[in-house]
Amino acid sequence: MEIRAKSLGWAGVELTAGGASIVIDPLADPAAVFAPLGDAADAISQPEVTAAGAGAVAGLLTHLHRDHADAGALTASLAPGAPVLEPGTGGGEGLEELGLAQADQELDAAGIDRRRVTVWERTEIGPFAVTALPAADGTGDPQVSWLVESGETRIVHLGDTMFHGWWWRIALRAGGIDAAFVPINGAILDFPHRRPASPIPGVMDPAQAAEAVRLLGARVAVPMHYGGYEGGPWYRPADRPLERFVDGVGGDAQVRPLGAGEETVIGR
Repeated sequence: MEIRAKSLGWAGVELTAGGASIVIDPLADPAAVFAPLGDAADAISQPEVTAAGAGAVAGLLTHLHRDHADAGALTASLAPGAPVLEPGTGGGEGLEELGLAQADQELDAAGIDRRRVTVWERTEIGPFAVTALPAADGTGDPQVSWLVESGETRIVHLGDTMFHGWWWRIALRAGGIDAAFVPINGAILDFPHRRPASPIPGVMDPAQAAEAVRLLGARVAVPMHYGGYEGGPWYRPADRPLERFVDGVGGDAQVRPLGAGEETVIGR
């Protein structure tokens, strides 16, 4: 079965198959992400985003950072009673959990049906089967990637994971990946609650993202998580991420960049 994939901007994706849709990491209010910084946030550029259609049968969150977990975007896109699947908590308190607090509180206040999942857990929802995959968050917070299947078509969404060593396991268990939505901006992070800061990118850089596509064996690569949140010392994306990603992928996969609101069809 073919899956129609619509970019919602940043890391947001709407997938439609068999008359039903799911949304992954939709974002409606990009300015809210750095709003806790006050006036200092004014210098930070915002990514372009667009809304999903209404009536999605489920929402999938890769993690609870505010640019991936927007309660307003989920409320607007989900059918009444539709669940949101998300990773578990970090189990800490105070500064350890600070990066999750904003989205966590907003999701609770919205009254969303939240369901925590474990890595490799598979759930069937309408025409979709979704599986939580291993991922590595750049700040150590809980994060998963997602495998979405409908019929014989398989798509992975990699949130904003760092490069890691689970690519081979994911490829083996998925049994052939038709498309990978891949973060590429290679941002260096310098957040007050994660000190001392690390000089290593907290998200895959373009070369790492291209290598992940190769190791996964994806036929189509859709770059995402770039083109926004530039201008502050806390979050510093790599230069020319799309150009470098395309060069890195070469002939290993077909690269299909999508602007917010643009669609592509994935299928065999």
